[in-house]
Amino acid sequence: MTEMDTSRGTLALAEALAGGSSDALSECYRLWGPLVLGIAARSLGSRVDAEDIVQQVFVSAWRSRGTLRPSQSALPAWLIGITRRRVADEYARRSRESAKATRAGSVLAVAGEEHTDPVDRVDAVVDRVVLRDALDQLPEPRRSVLNLIYLEDRTQEDIAERLDLPLGTVKSHVRRGLLHLRRELREVTDDPRS
Repeated sequence: MTEMDTSRGTLALAEALAGGSSDALSECYRLWGPLVLGIAARSLGSRVDAEDIVQQVFVSAWRSRGTLRPSQSALPAWLIGITRRRVADEYARRSRESAKATRAGSVLAVAGEEHTDPVDRVDAVVDRVVLRDALDQLPEPRRSVLNLIYLEDRTQEDIAERLDLPLGTVKSHVRRGLLHLRRELREVTDDPRS
């Protein structure tokens, strides 16, 4: 299936979901349920809580399907936006429970937990998961070239030698790979609520 076919399929799926098709919701769950679960599990550190979030996300998607504006990139971004809000709600719930326990005189030991804004943590995890997924979608050797540059901090010359490719080819893979990632990630960085 080509990228164009996938885009058309995503658009048709978004239109069907917005129109009230429960089959479309099932297909969305099949396609993006693992992504939602990965984001929630990495954000919350609990598979059980993450599974609850997945259920909440798809129930929310069904209930708010009228707010979805179908386009070729809207559906995954919309689902990720719902996921971010559900994870943030879970952090708020945890915070309320922690405050109650503290007020009741309980001493909570949270060893090693960073004291950053939960929403910032969710955004960072989402960004990493989405970037990793987008990199995994790239064809070889483009995927390997970008992984070596950005994950292993290799130079283009080193990569050319390591992969036995001409330096110009490596540079082309970097440029084309970055353009592809920019297109793929644009749908996630756009605010799905706007």
